[in-house]
Amino acid sequence: MVGVANDIAAQLLERNRIFKDFFDREADRLAATCREMSERFLRGGRLLAFGRGPYSTDAQHVSVEFVHPIIVGKRALPALDLSSAFRPWLEAILRPGDMVMGFGPPEGDPEIQAALAWTRQRGAMTFALPSLPHPFEHQELIEILYHTLWETVHVFFEHRELGRDAGDAAFLYPFLGGARQDTRDLLTEVAASIRMKAQDDARLREQLAAEQSAVICDAARAIRERLNRGGKIIAFGNGGSATDANDLAIDCISPPAGFRPIPAISLAMEPANLTAIANDVGVELIFLRQMIAHAQPNDVAIAISTSGGSRNLILALEEARKRGLLTVAIAGYDGGEIVRRSLADFAIVVRCDYIPRIQEVQASVYHILREQLEPHA
Repeated sequence: MVGVANDIAAQLLERNRIFKDFFDREADRLAATCREMSERFLRGGRLLAFGRGPYSTDAQHVSVEFVHPIIVGKRALPALDLSSAFRPWLEAILRPGDMVMGFGPPEGDPEIQAALAWTRQRGAMTFALPSLPHPFEHQELIEILYHTLWETVHVFFEHRELGRDAGDAAFLYPFLGGARQDTRDLLTEVAASIRMKAQDDARLREQLAAEQSAVICDAARAIRERLNRGGKIIAFGNGGSATDANDLAIDCISPPAGFRPIPAISLAMEPANLTAIANDVGVELIFLRQMIAHAQPNDVAIAISTSGGSRNLILALEEARKRGLLTVAIAGYDGGEIVRRSLADFAIVVRCDYIPRIQEVQASVYHILREQLEPHA
């Protein structure tokens, strides 16, 4: 298994090279794009996102990132996921000041491209998203991209509204000084900060490759054994991690060409159940109740968490343990209570305390896990 672990490490490091090349090349354009986005938001524009298949989860992630900011005190920005019926919804609600983002596979999607062209003709701002040949690397690059857009838009808000410095976002942008600056003068500094984000991701993947490739390898082998005995994957998480759980489940049941389908569900992809359970008995039980309904002894519970401490994840993992499931956690920080209480048979920890960077590297983790579930892996 040493050879497989080395291959996993190599995959992580290769991602660093690919992503660095993109952000080194595009950081200046991204900075200018974020300045225009901030202006549109201030004029009442909305961010409308959509995708099909596994790429609908990116639209979900965009919506939660902009509406529910992870930095305390940041404004909630209007964003919607229109994936379920994106063309009719766009035709009903689009305004010229809106921003529209459509997600699709590396080879493109004619319906998504047509919808974007239609919105552009009506004055909306649209995004020409990058494309990579490998579908999982493609999705990871896109996730880093929209995290970068979200973070950087807030820098322009701070400068425009406070007229001083980067405010609460200063720790994200060490190049930005304390003197008042016109947003036109910020582009070079912001572009440098965007390049730094890719470097931060690279350091985390290097650490993961050095310290946890063997854990990823062993987890994949144990999951394959359960699947071969008739089990399924049960994924779950909160917020952005919920969209990652959804993405993992869809990557299993509707995989890219050349991959076999694998039985999987996401407990985060059940809005009626989530809201009913949260309303009637409490948010801590939203995954536990579903785990009781769906878990079978050969199944695999995969919890995705940035903190490792969410009570609803912990209760679901406890229940999974009681029912004999294999438990896997993909966590951030130090792994939190999940690691301290040994609730996961395999814990893969991205050791970072900043949520976007954690999620970006976690996407690499679960995609590599998914690849390792193929018979030839």
